[in-house]
Amino acid sequence: TNQPGAKIPGLNGNRIEIPSGMSADNPALEYLKMVDQLIVHQKVEVLETCLGCETRNKYTIKNSMGQPIYSAVEDTDCCARNICGQIRPLDLQILDNREREVIHLYRELRCQSCCCPCCLQRLEIYSPPSHLLGVVIQEWSLLAPNLSVQTPEGETLFTIEGPICTFSCCSDVDFPVYNAKNGKNIGKITKQWSGLGREAFTDADHFGVSFPLELDVNQKAMLLGALFLLDLMYFERQN
Repeated sequence: TNQPGAKIPGLNGNRIEIPSGMSADNPALEYLKMVDQLIVHQKVEVLETCLGCETRNKYTIKNSMGQPIYSAVEDTDCCARNICGQIRPLDLQILDNREREVIHLYRELRCQSCCCPCCLQRLEIYSPPSHLLGVVIQEWSLLAPNLSVQTPEGETLFTIEGPICTFSCCSDVDFPVYNAKNGKNIGKITKQWSGLGREAFTDADHFGVSFPLELDVNQKAMLLGALFLLDLMYFERQN
């Protein structure tokens, strides 16, 4: 068991120190108390790039200083990835640097077309093994992306709005996050431009999410889940 002040080995040899007073039982999720920004880099898969065969998505999640704090890996079968494409059913495990699962994302097979408003996207965010933190729901919209982040009881905490066109050459694409109660902008999810070669020949994207430092860690985890849903909905290459 880690003691306060212990260090957890980071990926690529980096080490992230856990300050005194932070929970030793689940330090990885508690680490979110210290951050107001997360950066997500999807890993380039050689087989996918060369052959066009959809492989399991893998990600590295970093803090604003570029230190890896989590990794994420998709758990799906080959048929679902290559037949259902970006609307495939999905389990995504988010792991700390000791390979312990700290967040679990689940999405069933659903449509995302405005022509099917009764079966739009829904992502569930869990604290393992089975504690539901909240859900991210695609709201019906004719043109622009529109998501709501809700508690398990259905209370809307945040709304996320996107541009009508989610393609942008040589620039970032922003999805502002608003407090559902007062409409105040509290952060954003950004699809970051990652270079012409990477954008043209892979679907390994870079993302960022920002939020208030004082935001509850569970709500930060929910916004991180919303980032992954946006990636799958709008930036996953069609087969």
